[in-house]
Amino acid sequence: MSPAERRLPVVIVGGLCEDARRAAVGDILHSAPGTVVLHHDLSSGPESSVHRTIRDHTGLIDSGHTPLVNDCACCALREDLVPELVRLAAAGTYRLAVVELWDSVEPQAMAAVIAAESEALELTGVATAVDPALVLPYLSNGDDLAEAGLAAAPTDQRTVADTFARQIEYPTVLALATGDEPADNADLALLAQLTPAAQRLWVGEGALGPALLTGFDIEAAAARQHPACALLPQEADEHGVDTLVWRRERPFHPGRLHAALEDLVCAAARIRGRFWLADRPDTLLSWDAAGGALCVEPAGPWLAALPDAAWEMVPAERRVAASLDWHPEHGDRCQHLTFTCPGLDRENLLSLLDSCLLTDAEYAAGPQSWRELSHAFDELLDPVA
Repeated sequence: MSPAERRLPVVIVGGLCEDARRAAVGDILHSAPGTVVLHHDLSSGPESSVHRTIRDHTGLIDSGHTPLVNDCACCALREDLVPELVRLAAAGTYRLAVVELWDSVEPQAMAAVIAAESEALELTGVATAVDPALVLPYLSNGDDLAEAGLAAAPTDQRTVADTFARQIEYPTVLALATGDEPADNADLALLAQLTPAAQRLWVGEGALGPALLTGFDIEAAAARQHPACALLPQEADEHGVDTLVWRRERPFHPGRLHAALEDLVCAAARIRGRFWLADRPDTLLSWDAAGGALCVEPAGPWLAALPDAAWEMVPAERRVAASLDWHPEHGDRCQHLTFTCPGLDRENLLSLLDSCLLTDAEYAAGPQSWRELSHAFDELLDPVA
């Protein structure tokens, strides 16, 4: 096969933990002959341009700057990354390209960009590098990325906590590297409970490179993140770290749930799932909280709200997830929230959650009556443009 016909395998390595990320990339670079590493430094992006470096086992082989796109460093990365990878693929010099993402860049967005160039490139693996001792500090950090000097654009409104959470929950591989403080059993238990879909491999043990060359299914990865069919944490209690899985088949009272939001959001380091509001019976709502900040969003309709003819247009993963929750009266409408944290107060959390559901009398009044309940979530779910 000629170089022009050969697809270049590409691996993505990201993560807020810069030391862990560099250790993981170094592991791959020195254990897989013929590897080249691309990195776009976005640290000066909001003011000037993005600095690109390309290196292999001998050291730096090329560097340059790419101009901002729409005043956005991350947009500049997208515009520059694929052409550079395609150029390397055409040259045929290297057998593997590692894309080392800058600190706050999330792997899901870059995976989609690379996978779209299927003629020249083959995305074979996605990893986030993590220092396990820093998992709880990152998840507890509600600072805006801009305050931490990690924003990828002037309009970047993400926080450290929610960015880190998405970084570790998307990939199929977590590369573990110990920093200044050694990880203890509680750190490892927290990471394991948060990432049930990922292999957790220690940098330097020889398993990281092979694990990232087995292939990456971008559609399956996206399905694992969708609130309707996400692979959420399972019930657990290990080394002082708890995961509570809360499932109910009755809608929330919007007013009582809204009043309890602050207490619920502060109850755990990480909260994920889907929920059902009585006044919005057709809308599946997502719950995503980390670092004391909550994002609730519509995530499409419940399948029970769709006509039968529309089911064929729904991904298979979504239909399977709905069938597991199916209720003869409500269909797939349900509450499914997971709370993960060291020292979780299960008893009080369960009591608070259950108190936000419709009472027996409210439930018996029926769906038409539920629509007339307070619309306390309108401001969160239907913001004025």
